[in-house]
Amino acid sequence: QVQLVESGGGLVQAGGSLRLSCAVSGRPFSNYAMGWFRQAPGKEREVVSSISWNGGSTYYADSVKGRFTTSRDNAKNTVYLQMNSLKPEDTAVYYCAIARGGPFGMITSVSDISYGGKGTLVTVSS
Repeated sequence: QVQLVESGGGLVQAGGSLRLSCAVSGRPFSNYAMGWFRQAPGKEREVVSSISWNGGSTYYADSVKGRFTTSRDNAKNTVYLQMNSLKPEDTAVYYCAIARGGPFGMITSVSDISYGGKGTLVTVSS
């Protein structure tokens, strides 16, 4: 049974930073590209970032490019999202996800997701 458990969310002021973590079990972690997506109240899900199985390739949505960085530690079965220069519009529930397309099947849209976690709430105050 696949489990993805996110942590690290919270309340932060605009301009601040947070680091999200996602621990994965039940799947051979290094066989899959991973990603993060978010959903704000009343809005559709938005893919934020993705990373290939070995970290050699990454993808970022234009809305977070230059501010967010994703990384992974295959020895710990964990993927991370470092979020800097946070803005109020970054407020959302953040979910990590396993890519449907294998080790290089980057997540660039929600249709590329096979499994997602339960999410962690990030609130950015102005």
